[in-house]
Amino acid sequence: MKVGFIGLGHMGGPMCRNIIKGGHEVIVHDLVADAVQGCVDLGATAGGSIANVASQVEVVMTSLPMPKDVEAVALGPGGIGENAKPGTIYVDLSTNSPAMIRKIAEALAAKDIVTLDGPVSGGVVGAENATIAIMVGGDKASFDACMPVFESFGKTIVHTGELGTGCIAKLVNNMIAFTNMAAGAEGLMLGVAAGIDPAILDQIIRNSSGDSMGYRGIAKSALERDFAPAFTVDLAYKDLRLAMELADDLDMPLLLGPQVHNIMRMTRSKDQGGENVTAIMKAYEDIMDKQVGPAGKNR
Repeated sequence: MKVGFIGLGHMGGPMCRNIIKGGHEVIVHDLVADAVQGCVDLGATAGGSIANVASQVEVVMTSLPMPKDVEAVALGPGGIGENAKPGTIYVDLSTNSPAMIRKIAEALAAKDIVTLDGPVSGGVVGAENATIAIMVGGDKASFDACMPVFESFGKTIVHTGELGTGCIAKLVNNMIAFTNMAAGAEGLMLGVAAGIDPAILDQIIRNSSGDSMGYRGIAKSALERDFAPAFTVDLAYKDLRLAMELADDLDMPLLLGPQVHNIMRMTRSKDQGGENVTAIMKAYEDIMDKQVGPAGKNR
């Protein structure tokens, strides 16, 4: 298929490169020239603008940081809505709000452009290895038409139902992951404060009922003192805020999610929003004035 890809960041870049490797003809656009060049080197064509990408392809995909960015690219001046041909399928791979993707879909439908919400999960490693999960809401026939593209960069590909359900699934997944991560940080700090070697505690937890992907992520960062960004605190903060907004729309109480959101807010207040989401560990370290992991390494 002829695919347009807009947004070549930590997740978008490797996903797009796998689409290219999958044999699809790909036209790309990003504000960062090096990100574009990394795809061009594999055989993609540099689009030069959103308009140029959208006007030439059968499927156009976006992977962008914030809902407002998705809205601007889809509906703004020079965007997808103004330039895509009738019959084009638009797939947003970003973590977006259900309300926003439905707003975009309604506007694009008037121009005979079909919208799918297709957020992904699996992190940068999953994006690089083409093992991510893709959860797609919207028209089933359009989902089926895009399957060859999805299969080039994902492993678990699920049609979640009507438009917006992909976003819902992603927000729920992320809220659970971040809550597990915060529980891991709290538990590790409790153990260190009580005097146990964190490496020994980690060995026990990862082989016991406290284990989870969220726990493993925060333990690895804490013990190795590596909080280099892959998925940042700022992005996690945004995702959890979207989950809380969804709960507000449903008038549903959330007890754990808002507390984790506050931990993220504390971390951001220390100018650590650009670090990996596992940097929420530092909120506990600052409170207790103790460090999980080798004392010889910087926080």
